[in-house]
Amino acid sequence: MSYSERCRPLDIAANRRATKWTRKERVGRILWSAAHPLFALSPRPLWAWRRALLRLFGATIANDVHIYPTVKIAIPWNVRIGAHAAVGDRVILYALGPIRLGERCTISQGAHVCAGTHDYRDPTMPLIKSPIVVGDDAWICADAFIGPDVTIGSGAIVGARAVVMKDVDEDAIVVGNPARVIKKRTWSGKPFE
Repeated sequence: MSYSERCRPLDIAANRRATKWTRKERVGRILWSAAHPLFALSPRPLWAWRRALLRLFGATIANDVHIYPTVKIAIPWNVRIGAHAAVGDRVILYALGPIRLGERCTISQGAHVCAGTHDYRDPTMPLIKSPIVVGDDAWICADAFIGPDVTIGSGAIVGARAVVMKDVDEDAIVVGNPARVIKKRTWSGKPFE
């Protein structure tokens, strides 16, 4: 039996009318969209300016965090970033749900941290706002994708272009699509082995 034979026709208009955001959230998103050029057009060295602007919109940003002007943040008040972290060029923080970035973690250029999805098991495909946590000293390498409801352990490394849809243990190094562990990071005081 085909999909269309198994499922009743969906009322797309009703789905689009369904309330997914509170009035306060809708107003906040509109105001953030209007203010976003102040973020995106700021010169690269104005780290403090971008931190202040994000704090104005409810983000919790520690001191000495470097967020590049080309970063796209969907909902700033769902973002919390620990001290000395860095969020590189063209990163997407799709913060429909909470995104927590630990101290000294690095999110490299082009990475996509996606804290939202839809429930495919329900024909109406309702929105799910799932959290993402990236631990202290973790590194999300260039163009990696971190899916919803994932925790990246402290000290872990997600390799370039990896796709992570499951939790990653502390100090694990993962690569590929789907991401798989290739080794553990060592902390002997010497360069990593």
